[in-house]
Amino acid sequence: MADTSALVSKLSSLGLKDSPVEHVAVENNEQWAEALATASGLPSSYMLTKTLVFKPKQPKSEPIAPIVVVIKETTTASSKAIGTELKLKDLRLANEDVLKDVFQTARGSVSPFALGQVPQEHIGNVRVVIDKALLTGDAQIAFHPLNSSQTVFVDSAALKAYIASIEGLQHVVEMDFTAEPAAPVPKPAAKPAAKKSSAAAKTEDTAGQNKLGIQTPKSADFSEWYTEVVLKSELLSRYDVSGCYIVRPRAYFVWQQIQEFFDAGIKGMGVKNCYFPMFVSSQVLEREKDHIEGFAPEVAWVTRAGSKELNEPLAIRPTSETVMYPYFGDWIRSHRDLPLRLNQWCSVVRWEFKNPQPFLRTREFLWQEGHCAYFGKEQAMRETLEILTLYRRVYEELLAVPVIEGEKSEKEKFAGGVTTTTVEGFIPDTGRGIQGGTSHYLGQNFSKMFNVVVEDPASEAGAERAKLHVHQASWGLSTRTIGVMVMLHSDDKGLVLPPRVAETQVIIVPCGVNAKTTSEQRAAINDACLSVEARLRSVGVRAEADLRDDKTPAFKFNHWELRGVPVRIEIGPKDLESHKVTTVRRDTGARDAVHTDALETTVPLMMVTMQAEMLARARKIMDERVKIVLEWADFVPALNAKCLALIPWCEREVCEEQIKKRSTRDVMADEPENEREPSMGAKSLCLPYKQPENPPIVPGQTKCIQCGEDAKRYALFGRSY
Repeated sequence: MADTSALVSKLSSLGLKDSPVEHVAVENNEQWAEALATASGLPSSYMLTKTLVFKPKQPKSEPIAPIVVVIKETTTASSKAIGTELKLKDLRLANEDVLKDVFQTARGSVSPFALGQVPQEHIGNVRVVIDKALLTGDAQIAFHPLNSSQTVFVDSAALKAYIASIEGLQHVVEMDFTAEPAAPVPKPAAKPAAKKSSAAAKTEDTAGQNKLGIQTPKSADFSEWYTEVVLKSELLSRYDVSGCYIVRPRAYFVWQQIQEFFDAGIKGMGVKNCYFPMFVSSQVLEREKDHIEGFAPEVAWVTRAGSKELNEPLAIRPTSETVMYPYFGDWIRSHRDLPLRLNQWCSVVRWEFKNPQPFLRTREFLWQEGHCAYFGKEQAMRETLEILTLYRRVYEELLAVPVIEGEKSEKEKFAGGVTTTTVEGFIPDTGRGIQGGTSHYLGQNFSKMFNVVVEDPASEAGAERAKLHVHQASWGLSTRTIGVMVMLHSDDKGLVLPPRVAETQVIIVPCGVNAKTTSEQRAAINDACLSVEARLRSVGVRAEADLRDDKTPAFKFNHWELRGVPVRIEIGPKDLESHKVTTVRRDTGARDAVHTDALETTVPLMMVTMQAEMLARARKIMDERVKIVLEWADFVPALNAKCLALIPWCEREVCEEQIKKRSTRDVMADEPENEREPSMGAKSLCLPYKQPENPPIVPGQTKCIQCGEDAKRYALFGRSY
């Protein structure tokens, strides 16, 4: 809880004369102005403000260096102009985790007074930019004193004095944003409540949609757009533990559809589900050092139970090889105990990172992990590829996301594995690849570590039989799948869901109702909506009628478009007369008139068509943006054009490091800097199983485009998530 009283006491010593003004909690400046309109004890004139927190592009190894920008409400803060002033690149609005972890505040309550809450280890990295327009004139300046249910009014001298009093704060600049100065906001007079006309209600609904809808265009700031979509479409909600999110029913339904599809597939293969505890002793976790080394910084530890320190710290599983395999050794005694094929649906925790991204990089996430043991390599490798096919089908058949199947390079493969196979997706708006799911042939590496052995059935009878280590496979798919789907299909209106994974596939909205509509007509339209809902449900369509009488049809249209419902059906008085309804597809906006007698056949067929067309459109874009590159001079330009590159490659790790280094934007002096393009170097995404044939790789003749050594295969390279 923010210590407002301590802040007010400090401000009083700097010239604050009046107590904070109490009002309802607000989320934005529009609500703030409305709250102050009915408050008492306000100065005769004042200026509302905005306090924005940006984060520059910086290496992950460096501490966070946020920029606090304090401006007038009417000032437009250009991140590019601020970056130019501070000589920083690629400024983005900071996420909630930065606000919480560094400033101990939340969106809606941010003000310059949050600087007083920054820990000493962070304050030296914070930069402050103050709008010069706030520092001229005699008008009082309005701020929230650490929470959005209060307002304090200070003059420019008190503001500057407060910022100067922050111990350790070194970087403060005053900046002219060249915005037209606005007159101080006069104290608004309270207006008596009036009955809203239908037109006024419609205007209010539209304004509500604007506030609740997606504010950031996908093309302007992809990361901010993505976060808005997953939060405002009600896939996720923020949680009070940094890097963790609440998976809401709309997203969990998608995950359940994936579970049901995949579970049926693996059970058909003979895999059985189980569950192992989440806790791992440090002794067991550290037995396979090569494997756990890559996870070590991410492992979360339990060190205390109540007030008592544990004798031995317990890790929370980052993955389960070291959890499960000691028991494989107990259960497998003979070749007759093979194959042992297990899967578990669970969550894992991977803690150490700075920039969480919903679904893509979170501290806890849901997944499935399969762990199987076989007598021979051929069986284990066959399973590895069968699972990879199931992963491809999850993406393509359920999520309408095309993927490329292949193997990981030696550098990128799973630690402790022999071969890692993968499905790789592509996000055209950023030109970046994204790993969709991996299936690993582990060889005998883990069975040797955990002594999982069987007697050689080929040994001679009577003799002491030789011990053979089993061959193993492991595979995992997580809720990252949902993030990939959202990034690929969604738009500036919000979420776009493929019909197969939509919790609500059809929303039915009554239309054409106005002040002249009789209660009997309203009832008839609502009854028609309920009838259509029941008829569609009877043929397996997940339909819902939205009969809320306090919302206009336009509000409902936007509400359900934001949430990604695949098909909307509109029913009005004229539709009742003509025995037709209007259908609207979410992905294309296509409108059609459908006779009510044909609903049970037309609507399911429409969703099948929509599912197929979403995949076909995405595949066409991906195919166009995967370029065969035969010369190094064309490699980086292909990446900068938001493409992936298929290149003849030698498959050497040292060459891969050079490719990454040479394709990093910072070393390309002849390239103009574009703050919207990713600056990381390219890495190998996979060695595709489907290899280009024109031109083919000719052994001994085709050369790697980076180093000139003999090329072995085409490799898919790109910038990636």
